[in-house]
Amino acid sequence: MNISSLISNAAIIVMVFYSIIIHEVSHAFAAFALGDDSAQRAGRLSFNPKKHIDPFGTIILPLLLFFSAGFVYGYAKPVPFNPYNFRNYKRDSGITALAGPVSNILIAILLSVLFHLSRSIPELQLVLFNVIFLNLLLAFFNLIPVPPLDGSKVLGMFLSDQAYFKWTAQERKGMLYLFAIIIGSNLLGLNLIGRIVQPPVFFLMRLMGLPV
Repeated sequence: MNISSLISNAAIIVMVFYSIIIHEVSHAFAAFALGDDSAQRAGRLSFNPKKHIDPFGTIILPLLLFFSAGFVYGYAKPVPFNPYNFRNYKRDSGITALAGPVSNILIAILLSVLFHLSRSIPELQLVLFNVIFLNLLLAFFNLIPVPPLDGSKVLGMFLSDQAYFKWTAQERKGMLYLFAIIIGSNLLGLNLIGRIVQPPVFFLMRLMGLPV
């Protein structure tokens, strides 16, 4: 691997790292806007990475999944929030959860503008293309409606109270099942998660005028 490739890969890693931070900060700002100040009191309404870094979830896991399974998923320290501070428990929890994936989609849209403005710099376009792709993967993976992913709380907005609490109570089991499916399907060459996530990712990239 030459120096240029090393620099490009380092730039991609740093930008995706900050994208994960922005994802978590967006949760915090959404919760604060909806009436819960738990994140503010914990000092999490900040873009300072030190406030959010989880060594495994923010650094090791995204790199491990990207190089072994071909997709990216990561997380920072969980943003504290108390849903009982919300006016509407289910609705506002869902909106708070949705804020993270929306932030990644907005990052992708912004970077797509820069991509089109940098036609004379192919090296920069390559970096931007990969960061856009990974942000959209992060967004739509998180929108899968399986606990503890953000999509489970978005789905929860439309469930009855009883169904909501039963569904969100599966967070620990849900993550284990999810990673078992990811690893198993990739070992078998099925890429089930990719088949779910990639169509909306490619659809948005085409709308942005990016080569897919």
